[in-house]
Amino acid sequence: MALLEVAGLRAAYGPTRVLHGISFELAEGSITTVLGANGAGKTTTLRALCGMVRTEGEIRFGGRRIDGRATEDIVRLGIAHVPDGRGTFVNLTTEENLRLGAYTRKDRPEVETDLERMFAYFPRLKERRAQQAGTLSGGEQQMLAVSRALMLKPTLLLLDEPSFGLAPLLVREIFEIMRTINQRERVSILLVEQNAAMALDLAEHAYLIETGRVVLSGPADAIKRDEAVRRSYLGY
Repeated sequence: MALLEVAGLRAAYGPTRVLHGISFELAEGSITTVLGANGAGKTTTLRALCGMVRTEGEIRFGGRRIDGRATEDIVRLGIAHVPDGRGTFVNLTTEENLRLGAYTRKDRPEVETDLERMFAYFPRLKERRAQQAGTLSGGEQQMLAVSRALMLKPTLLLLDEPSFGLAPLLVREIFEIMRTINQRERVSILLVEQNAAMALDLAEHAYLIETGRVVLSGPADAIKRDEAVRRSYLGY
């Protein structure tokens, strides 16, 4: 069953149109990736889903239309966004950042349980729970951004370039944790990623966008074998 259905999505910043009627869907419980070069419209796609940019077209989440709704309403429906650049509150501690992630929730005892669960997924954050977030390494800040989004208890996690600026080993570790979270918690993931090879290994389904249009879609394994994708995005 489709959790997210996007049809004819257009988005613009002022007079500059970035998305030209893209359509895609994401199955419940799946990991889907959106690939493309810089400037293709990947980040704008995620921003459009969160109501952060002016759009036309239809966005359905769990069968309900959410296009035109305020960002905070979309968050309350269960969509969490990890933006590129991580968006960490640098003057707060690691733990304060995580608690801020749960700001819409009323189930306080469960918040404590989830906090400990995040520390189990990311032990490095537990070691640094009282440390100011601005003093964390890039990899730790990425772990914090992901776990803060998960503190919302989302149904859908939107991840924008989680590998950006990180060492390959660290990226592999973060991707493995995302796979575990997807399987254990049944959190669906829409992943926008420059590192096409790693994204296709993690995802079940993939969409390739070029200049704001979907030019290829299908199971990740099939896309991985596509010769044009291999040459342009996988480098072999």
